[in-house]
Amino acid sequence: MDYSIKIGGEAGQGIQTVGDTLALVLARSGYHVFTHQDYESRIRGGHNFFQVRLSASPVSSSRDKIDIIVAFDKESITRHENELSENGLIIYDSAVLKEKHNAAHFLDIPFASLATEKGGNKIMANSVAIGAVLGMLGIKHHILSDIMCTTFKKGGSDVIQGNLNAAAAGHAWTSENCSRCSFSLDKASSKKILIAGNDAIGLGAIASGLKFYSAYPMTPSTGIMNYIAGKGEEYGIIVEQAEDEIAAINMALGASFAGVRSMTGTSGGGFALMVEGLSLAGMTETPVVIALAQRPGPATGLPTRTEQGDLQFALYSAHGEFPRVIFAPGNPEQALYLTNKAFDLAEKYQIPAIIITDQYLADSLWTFDGFDLDKLKYTDYRLRGEALESLEGYKRHAFTDNGISPLGVPGDSRHLVVTDSDEHDEDGHIIEDAETRNKMIDKRLFRKLPMIRQEIEPPLLYGDQNPAIVLIGWGSTYGVMRESVDTFPREKRVAMLHFSEVCPFPSTEKFDYLKLLKGASITICIENNATGQFARLVRTETGYEFSHRINRYDGRPFTLDSLSGELNAIIAGN
Repeated sequence: MDYSIKIGGEAGQGIQTVGDTLALVLARSGYHVFTHQDYESRIRGGHNFFQVRLSASPVSSSRDKIDIIVAFDKESITRHENELSENGLIIYDSAVLKEKHNAAHFLDIPFASLATEKGGNKIMANSVAIGAVLGMLGIKHHILSDIMCTTFKKGGSDVIQGNLNAAAAGHAWTSENCSRCSFSLDKASSKKILIAGNDAIGLGAIASGLKFYSAYPMTPSTGIMNYIAGKGEEYGIIVEQAEDEIAAINMALGASFAGVRSMTGTSGGGFALMVEGLSLAGMTETPVVIALAQRPGPATGLPTRTEQGDLQFALYSAHGEFPRVIFAPGNPEQALYLTNKAFDLAEKYQIPAIIITDQYLADSLWTFDGFDLDKLKYTDYRLRGEALESLEGYKRHAFTDNGISPLGVPGDSRHLVVTDSDEHDEDGHIIEDAETRNKMIDKRLFRKLPMIRQEIEPPLLYGDQNPAIVLIGWGSTYGVMRESVDTFPREKRVAMLHFSEVCPFPSTEKFDYLKLLKGASITICIENNATGQFARLVRTETGYEFSHRINRYDGRPFTLDSLSGELNAIIAGN
């Protein structure tokens, strides 16, 4: 059992609401779900789709063949009809589209009239469609009650009941009239958590003690701010919508200097504006976490689509030399734990930490049985209250054996806590002399960096433990690479190396992944960018060069079928 549903239509037609609701129903029914979205940069019009894949086994990527297409506009038919699987169906409302399709793979459902008749308003046609899909799959619609109560709670009880009636009407219609529906679902397991990458980053931040988040809205990072803002009152978090990204990072730095854990988030062009603030964090040794949700550039590029084009930018942006960490989670679970680790390392070593993600991961929904919250870490490394007050003297940038100065909180004692964006002495006051300059560089860069590198975990190995073929990737390609490994027979000896902690680059002390790569006959680096930025990083850090590369840079993610096809072509040619 492995089915895919595509909901297509114009922006403003509620495509995401239908997709989110279906995904949530399936997850709560106990099925594994993976979704991804494709939308244009406009408020209304254009063509968007939301794709849901469901299975009784874990899934972590999208497929090319679709089993049910919900067409809310004509373009959804013309664009996607050729994607239909052998027994697939397109459901639509001929009265709304003003065209009739008589081929066997079309099912004309009166979404609008059922919505008016049973729900009381034709605007509830989307709820009819949700019920219709559940009816086609043979899933009971009663689980919709809680979901629709949450979705439509602002509309009141009449709106909730109207949508429930509309969904029930759609479910009954397909249950009675879809003679070609041959979908057979395997037995489901227990209900699952459904979470997107952006939400997981937000959850990780809150679990790490976040108290201040500042950002200027920018796709695809905005979801992080929305998630945190939605929990702000409950967890005592201030969320500030800044006037631009320069203000956003400087607000976060100010909050951090004042004594709380802070974060900012943005996407490519916004990160460009944050660069001076990034250097300020490096010079003042102010902890801050930055979420960089990549989208295709340069400039505005394709603002609502996906790309892994900012890795080199994140690695080398900012002026001057200072340590930083960069994490690139591959799924929401990694996003949760790595965001937590970013907060911990940022404060422990008083450095900036960057979570680099992209639209594909940001908006994709994954199912999990649960998270191990015992893995989350919280240590307050700041010098506060009595601990600070009892010191005879305090120097914000004191020279220490390990390069880490006591991180005092201003206003929390009689001691003055001072820093400066100019080079400074141990007290934090401006200096110009060469000796102090060298000692400060040694302190905040060379003494810290070896300790930070020891914190970095090696890549994850999945598949054959002595592989002949190795797929290599970082960030959001995790899911599609992992499923690709599973498509090969065991005798092919295929494995995956996935890097989620990329800076400082992982050493080979914990796991000699270079030995594994050198022992393989084919190594293929897979990236969503044009130039192979990660392959270049590996060559720079280790001297190793992959035998092959697969790069996609059209703003779309890899699908399991398309990537498997490219991998088979390479392997067959060697």
